[in-house]
Amino acid sequence: MMISATPSGGWLQSSPTIPGLGFCLSTRGQMFWVEQGLPNSLRPGARPRTTLTPSMALRDGKPWLAFGTPGGDFQDQWSLHFFLNVVHGGMNLQEAIDAPEFHTTHVPNSFYPRDIHPGHLLLEDRFDPAVVAELRGRGHRTETGESWSLGHVSAVAREDGWLKAAANPRGAQGYAVGR
Repeated sequence: MMISATPSGGWLQSSPTIPGLGFCLSTRGQMFWVEQGLPNSLRPGARPRTTLTPSMALRDGKPWLAFGTPGGDFQDQWSLHFFLNVVHGGMNLQEAIDAPEFHTTHVPNSFYPRDIHPGHLLLEDRFDPAVVAELRGRGHRTETGESWSLGHVSAVAREDGWLKAAANPRGAQGYAVGR
């Protein structure tokens, strides 16, 4: 059995446990709009956007890889980068997590004040300056952040009878353990 979970919302102390059910309300409800006519407005039959992205991949129809990250709107981006680094970049789990990270703030932020920064791209300063220059030449408004400051992916995989795990060194928040 394999699971992937992204606990979230703990940064707000307003997530009460529902009596009799044993789980908390999520503060992710703040991402939905009650004003009608907007892309993420609450309405019957709609699937409002949320950024919780616990992820799992199968190999030959069997659970192979479980991964996830905290990070609000950046979860989808960081998880995808990690997955592509493993599947198409040929990196092992730790190499994929340790690779320089980036994200965009192009779409409206899911959280208040729901700002938008078209064309903006934030990259760790570990990227080759020539790559950053090329991105600028293509019209991206790039900003360089500190080394090891973006992304918090952790992952576990089953391969060839082994359980493999990797954790993110950024922020000293992730640990890979096994038994």
